[in-house]
Order: sequence, then structure tokens, then C-alpha cells
Amino acid sequence: MSILIRNGRVIYGENFEVVEADVLIEGKGIAKVAKGINESADTVIDAKGRIVSPAFINLHTHSPMGLFRGLADDLPLMDWLQNHIWPREAKLTREYTKVGAYLGALEMIKSGTGTFLDMYFFMDGVAEVTLESGLRGYLSYGMIDLGDPEKTGKEIREALRTMEFIEKLNSDRVHFVFGPHAPYTCSIALLKEVRRLASEHNKLITIHVSETMAEIGQITERYGKSPVVLLDDIGFLGRDVIIAHGVWLDSRDIQILAREGVTVVHNPGSNMKLASGVMPLQKLLNAGVNVGLGTDGAASNNNLDMLEEMKLAALLHKVHNLDPTVADAKTVFRMATLNGARALGIKAGAIKEGYLADLAIIDFNKPHLRPVNSVISHLVYSANGNDVETTIVDGKVLMLDGEVLTLDEEKILDKVEKTIEKLA
Repeated sequence: MSILIRNGRVIYGENFEVVEADVLIEGKGIAKVAKGINESADTVIDAKGRIVSPAFINLHTHSPMGLFRGLADDLPLMDWLQNHIWPREAKLTREYTKVGAYLGALEMIKSGTGTFLDMYFFMDGVAEVTLESGLRGYLSYGMIDLGDPEKTGKEIREALRTMEFIEKLNSDRVHFVFGPHAPYTCSIALLKEVRRLASEHNKLITIHVSETMAEIGQITERYGKSPVVLLDDIGFLGRDVIIAHGVWLDSRDIQILAREGVTVVHNPGSNMKLASGVMPLQKLLNAGVNVGLGTDGAASNNNLDMLEEMKLAALLHKVHNLDPTVADAKTVFRMATLNGARALGIKAGAIKEGYLADLAIIDFNKPHLRPVNSVISHLVYSANGNDVETTIVDGKVLMLDGEVLTLDEEKILDKVEKTIEKLA
């Protein structure tokens, strides 16, 4: 199948140059970006008055947690987790989790996200939803053993079962990732075994690290070192590791992360809402660390809107540093696109010949997006997920003119309400 997007303003290449051009998609990739493409295509989309952007890459989320949106707000992380979220998660079944995954997939498609890195439970069910939705998903089973050797084995077996299930789907859009939850919830034995298995099976690893001061205190008391130093000492870190949050990082931590090529995912909405702190973004970027952007789960954000997340990231660091020049629009846009693709090892995050055809078409025919003095600035500071009109992933149209084509939106929303009633 081929798609021709005509008459749009295209954010082209790795430097995000805005040009008036057409985009020709053939199969799963971008075949041509040029003015006045005359080749025929199976589908033609008129993007006049629209911006053709790379689809966004949500590098850290828990997509089924939309079920808990608004249920335990305005609380610190450990109270939020231990007294509200974990007790509710104990009631989840595969069926309920799939309903949450459908809700998350729907929200991401409608707000221009094409790829997401997920950590949760019943990830075989989430994989089925991802496959059906048309999204590109990197899925990790969240492993927690709390130092119990019996549970260590159980968690490893469940992760391997999930990996086998996902690999049997035989999809180049759905991938397995190892996901130990965090150094404070996982034993050294579990972390070492994850490192060994990830290397053996050539899989990525994602893990929460240095999210709160309480976590730093726990790890320092238990091991006498920071979480990053601990992971480095056991040989855990590498270019295949993606750590979420990285709020409480000191200069030694940053030096280690840069040396090992680790990606750090910034989650400003969640970090602010839970009052976790402000990650040292500028120091990480100055050190050459690859920094991506994520929403975290919709229970702590409370949405999966990457356009909104870009604005939060930019504004947070300007006021925190008392410097309006930090976290500029193009830097934050890169975090939400190319940097995420770099972390995942895929040729995406940019509109250029030979790249994966993952695009979002955004309607700029709206008062809050006019006049168009700067496209990238408008996307970061003025736009929101509701402005996304069309989403394309892997050369397939998932949403056209605001209508999701791969999922039944009305049916999903109805199932969500019924599921919440059952969980209550």
C-alpha cells in the first residue's frame, strides 16, 4: 500500500526544517519527500493548512493505568503507590488490563503517538491490543521480587513467558523488553539475571531509577551508594538500558550514564504531580546523555498527551533554572521524537527518505495555532493532543480526520466504564 500526503508543511529531517512538500509512503517506509510529487498512490491525504510531523515516541508509560485516572490524586509517590495503586492493581485480571490497554492505545493514537515503551502486568494481553491497534509497542513485564528468592524465580519465569508470547506474534511492531521495576523493589539477584538474559536474547531493559528522595535514602541505607552507582557496580548498565525518571542524579551518576550510553526518560508531568523533584536535564544533555520524553502512566499524569508533555518539560526547566533559554522548543521536540527512536534502536522520529512511516498530521487551522510564526514553537507551547487529525504508523493510517480506524472508540469507552464498576 502507498500513501501520498499532499500540500502540507513538513517537519523534514533530523534538524526539523519546516518545508512545503509532499510525502510519499510506500509500504512501511517514507519513499520520497519533495514538492509536487505526481506519483499515484492508493491513499491520498490533503494536508493543506496542516503540519506533517514525526509521530511522537512515548518512552515511558504504563498504558493500562488509565483505568486509575483520577482515583488517587494529590499524594506523594510512596503513599500513592503503596496505599492506593498497588492494592487496586492486585485486583486486576488479564481481561481488565486489556481494557485499560485499549483505552491507552486509543488515547495515544488520537494524540499523535506512534510508538510507546510500556511496563505493566499481563503484557501478553497488552501485546494483543498493540497488534490490533496498529501502534508500535515495546512491552515489558514489571518485575518485583522485594528480595524474596522464591518470587525472583517466579518473576523471571513470567518475563520469559511474556517474551515467548510476544515473539510468537511475529510482528515487527510489537517487541519485548525486560522490565525490572526499580532497584528498591528488585533484588541484586534479579537485576543480575535480567542483565544476563537481556544480553543473551539481545533485548532492551527499562527500569525506574532515582525517581524520589525516598528511593535514594532506601538504596543508600541498604547498599551505601546511589542507585546508579549500584547498577554500575553490578554491570547492569549499557546502551540497551533505558532508565525512567532520573530525577535525583548527582554529577557522578551523570558521568556514569554518559560513559555507558544509557538513555534517561524525562517524565515532567508525573514528577511534578507527585512532587518527586526536577531532573537535571541540562546537565544530562551537556554530558551527552540521550534524553527521551515520556508521560508515565495516566494515573500520575493524568494523560498520555505527548504534546502537552513537551510544554511541561520546556516550562519546568526554564523556571527551575531561572533561564528562558534552556529546554528550548527544538530540544524538547527532539526528545519526543528522534531521541526516543535512538533509545529503541529504530530508524524513526524524523520525516526523511528511508525512515519508518510514523507520522502525525496536525490541524493548524485553529485560533490558538495562528499566526504560524514558528511551527516547532507552536507544537511545543500552543498545541495539544486534540489538534492531531491523522496518525500513521508503519505506513498504515490508524486515524484519519479524527476518526480512529483500527479500534472501536465507542465500544472501548463503554467497556472502560463497566470495568471500573466491577473493580469498585
